[in-house]
Amino acid sequence: MTYIWQHPEWPEFLYDLTGMEDLLFVFAEETGHISGILKGASNALQIETLINTLVAEAIKTSEIEGEFLSRQDVVSSIRNNLGIPQKPEPVKDRKAQGAAELMVNARNSYAEPLSEAMLFSWHNTLLKDSKTITTGAWRKDTAPMQVVSGSIGKEKVHFEAPPSERVAVEMARFIEWFNNTAPGGSKEITKAPVRSAIAHLYFETIHPFEDGNGRIGRVIAEKALSQTLGRPVTLSLSRTIEAKRKKYYQSLETAQKNIDITAWIRYFAQTIVDAQVETRNMLDFTLKKTRFFDQFKDLLNDREAKVIQKMLETGPDGFEGGMTAKKYMSIAKTSKATATRDLQHLAEIQCIVSSGGGRSTSYRLSIPEN
Repeated sequence: MTYIWQHPEWPEFLYDLTGMEDLLFVFAEETGHISGILKGASNALQIETLINTLVAEAIKTSEIEGEFLSRQDVVSSIRNNLGIPQKPEPVKDRKAQGAAELMVNARNSYAEPLSEAMLFSWHNTLLKDSKTITTGAWRKDTAPMQVVSGSIGKEKVHFEAPPSERVAVEMARFIEWFNNTAPGGSKEITKAPVRSAIAHLYFETIHPFEDGNGRIGRVIAEKALSQTLGRPVTLSLSRTIEAKRKKYYQSLETAQKNIDITAWIRYFAQTIVDAQVETRNMLDFTLKKTRFFDQFKDLLNDREAKVIQKMLETGPDGFEGGMTAKKYMSIAKTSKATATRDLQHLAEIQCIVSSGGGRSTSYRLSIPEN
């Protein structure tokens, strides 16, 4: 098979944006909507949104690669890197620490030109303390670099990257392209989703590192978005990609077969818009839950407040399986009798609503959908 990097015109990608006007308009509309919500929000809400976005990106970008990080360690590490707690919160999971540190670093440096040193620093941060991977350097192994997905024993090869002896030259050309297509560059691409889509595909095609290419490639996609917009984007591409991981790899594989990447750009732009919608939904929910908690906080005892906060932390999708007496006992560290009494009180004041009956009774928050 001939891959895109073997095409005579590589890396002069071809694409046609005809028919994408509506999608690009929706992107601009969503960008303005999210920006407007955040501008009118309290400082506390802005910080909570930033943390939630970075946490989702750190966790989901790792899940795409089959790694599952400690959520609490990711949250603590992001809070530490943002300088929120006066005393750094403890973090046990070094992988969680590396992923969180990368998210914050990339966001803070979004406006800076891309460089080899920046990419090596990101790689070192992401894979800190790795005993088996050479970090902060381009891959040098002579074996073919195959891009695969799936569990061990069930891997699917999607494409093969250029041999290692070509990586240094290819990456120098990629970095030059990235900086030239930035705002004010000699080959500026003004449509943020288009530049982001090409940047991600270009980087993933080269696959310059021994490991971590997918995670760094998604950071590059968000950096391209942020640079082109002129401010850090508030979304998690990885959360959206992970939800439809199979489609992501299928699109990546298809894009390797032709120098015309129109279909890839359309797919990736839609993914960006979907990520924006998720962010807007999360913002709407955050506003609702703030108003919801303010409505009931003076009616709650300490146990009830702790449980309600726990339910609110789960986000728009709600507490999995609903709240039950057993879960209440575990969270509040209390007896069954007390848990039952508290749940009855919460239902009486219409803070929660019940479903099912008997031992199958569960509760959800009475937050209105609209």
